[in-house]
Amino acid sequence: MLIVMNQDATAEQIARVTDAVREMGFQAHPMPGAQRTAVCVTGNKDVVPIDTFAGLPGIKEIIRVSKPYKLVSREFKPEGTVLRFGDRSIGGEELTVIAGPCSVETADTTLRIAERLREMGVQFFRAGAFKPRTSPYAFQGLGQEGLDILAKVKSECGMFIVTELLEAEALPMIAEVADIIQIGARNMHNTALLKRLGTVKQPILLKRGMAATLDEFLMAAEYIMSEGNYNVILCERGIRTISQHCRFTLDVAAISALKQISHLPVLADPSHAAGVSSMVAPLAQASVAAGADGVMIEVHDDAKAAWCDGPQAMHPDELRSTLARLEQIRRSVAPEQPVQSG
Repeated sequence: MLIVMNQDATAEQIARVTDAVREMGFQAHPMPGAQRTAVCVTGNKDVVPIDTFAGLPGIKEIIRVSKPYKLVSREFKPEGTVLRFGDRSIGGEELTVIAGPCSVETADTTLRIAERLREMGVQFFRAGAFKPRTSPYAFQGLGQEGLDILAKVKSECGMFIVTELLEAEALPMIAEVADIIQIGARNMHNTALLKRLGTVKQPILLKRGMAATLDEFLMAAEYIMSEGNYNVILCERGIRTISQHCRFTLDVAAISALKQISHLPVLADPSHAAGVSSMVAPLAQASVAAGADGVMIEVHDDAKAAWCDGPQAMHPDELRSTLARLEQIRRSVAPEQPVQSG
């Protein structure tokens, strides 16, 4: 259920509504919007009696939410969510680019790549200190040493750090370094971990599972938000299909659908979908044309020597030209701004 407050509702009136919800044994999630505040009610197994709120001032209307996901939907928050990072944002008018190698390697290599990315205007650096791998014998990441190197990137290059969390036990050490905590496709269904992430302050970049429907994807985001962390970024990274020409099939249609269904920012990861660097740029362009708020791209200046996923890593020089094309596409598909009369 969604309780929409009047545009001029006071903080006291909103507090009275949230208190009433909690007194009924449910959870109240007040979300300030551009025009008014809405209070989403979760935790109820049956229909919440509307007459409970009849005498409370400041309420404009009460809406029954039909979807199983409440907090992620545009019914709850019609305008898009914008996450701020200093003078940068994700979900706003600017195109977000998150780039970096698959995994943290040596300090020299990681800092060298980060510096090249920073020079071309990339402010979000991605690299894994912990790596989930299909084979138990493959490189699993540097762990704490990798986090220390990412901390150096953060301090010396002034970049925001995006890195993956695999298990709840590593959350305290990841949270010390990461500006955005990434949850990979394998952990999209790890509901215990998702609930734990609802208690942290960092935004969560949630990747779609390789066989997940959009409803399942959105419900995974709902797990995080239901625990109080509303700063979630959705990431389409490709799903498993019968196609053999690429690693996964990038579901471009899902990007457009997610932007219509949810207020959360939507990114695309064309690197994991493609599996080969030559296909990354075209898929990135298609993603932006479909409405993605940004892309996450694997970049390495010596892909043949990369410790992990070298074949899908784009060279920094190629990224530079790709960024220019992405910005052109972004401007061409951006919604027209209303003309201001003088």
